[in-house]
Amino acid sequence: VQLQASGGGLVQAGGSLRLACEASGLTSENWAIAWFRQAPGKEREGVSCTSSSGNYTYYTDSVKGRFTASRDNVKNAVYLQMNSLKPEDTGIYYCAAGWSQSIAIRTLTAPLDEYAYWGHGTQVTVSS
Repeated sequence: VQLQASGGGLVQAGGSLRLACEASGLTSENWAIAWFRQAPGKEREGVSCTSSSGNYTYYTDSVKGRFTASRDNVKNAVYLQMNSLKPEDTGIYYCAAGWSQSIAIRTLTAPLDEYAYWGHGTQVTVSS
């Protein structure tokens, strides 16, 4: 199993970025895909989690209305469109796969080690 996150970069406040998480070796109907981020000196926090079908995404409050996740199960990929970016959105963004039957997984309340697979991160830097 491999998750590959891409699409990070440097952007000014108010700008947009689109992250992609491409999964290989997963059966999409069993796995929810989440995005996490980690700022320097801070704990890793959940940003969004998209259900296996792609019909439902849970967002953490700080990104609601600005970030939109989508899923393409043909390509086995999840995307995170990030608009109206703020300096506090800066961090390394990781995608992770968790068992889709778990409500805790889908609502980002599960411990990090319950997400079975993690990709390497992609850096997002928002300048003020």
